[in-house]
Amino acid sequence: MSAVLVEEAGGVLTVTINRPDQRNALSQEVVGGIAEAIETARRAAGRIRVFVLRGAGGTFCAGGDLKEFKAMFQDDRASGSQPERLAEAAQINRAGGELFAGLAALPCVVIAAVDGAAVGGGFGLAAAADITVATRSARFSMSETRLGLLPAQITPIVAARVGTHHTRRLSVTAARIGADEAFRIGLVDQIVDDGALGEAVQSQVGQVLACAPQANAAVKRFLAELPDIPEEAVRDHAAGLFAEAMRGEEARSGLRAFIEGTAPMWRAG
Repeated sequence: MSAVLVEEAGGVLTVTINRPDQRNALSQEVVGGIAEAIETARRAAGRIRVFVLRGAGGTFCAGGDLKEFKAMFQDDRASGSQPERLAEAAQINRAGGELFAGLAALPCVVIAAVDGAAVGGGFGLAAAADITVATRSARFSMSETRLGLLPAQITPIVAARVGTHHTRRLSVTAARIGADEAFRIGLVDQIVDDGALGEAVQSQVGQVLACAPQANAAVKRFLAELPDIPEEAVRDHAAGLFAEAMRGEEARSGLRAFIEGTAPMWRAG
């Protein structure tokens, strides 16, 4: 069976990491499968409006596949010079960074459904989502430093989500935090009872689908651009985006629907 299951229905792409016996660790197969799903959602931006990421078997994602890492990077019997081995390790690590960045950059809304452990790369996936829903039993950790490593590729994603201070603290302690603490620092948006995750995610999906897809994509794009826009230019840039939306098809449909008491184009039918 595939290590990543993908299902599309009603404008929602549901992606399930399917290695429960390995706590849904991020093997190269898993990384490739999620990357393919991200590309599918990117190419079908007009059709896919929500990307839901979850893990099978009561675990979200336990991070990188450490057995695979050891076999690939620390087996001294493997062929290749030291510079070649270093370059290979760097290339594979960079692919992980591209995965997190690609997930965050999707024009559709990304929802992470976290149950059980979200560790290392799993923490990064939860941080990359637009909306993160977690069960009360969910546990989060940037565990890399306990292994003599550093959370290289997830650090920018986590810092953007919870700030530099919390990212530093969680990195240098490898602290294991619960859902309440994750909610307090802004990593988690909603906490639900164990067993209620699916219902809560569907509620979030419904709220997203009630919003105009192009408007949602524009909001995400604007937020991504903000750090690079000079402060004095932000208001002009925002005004231009607003004017463009106001003259667009979605806003015409939305305002007409509000005034007439009908459904807008993205909810019709």
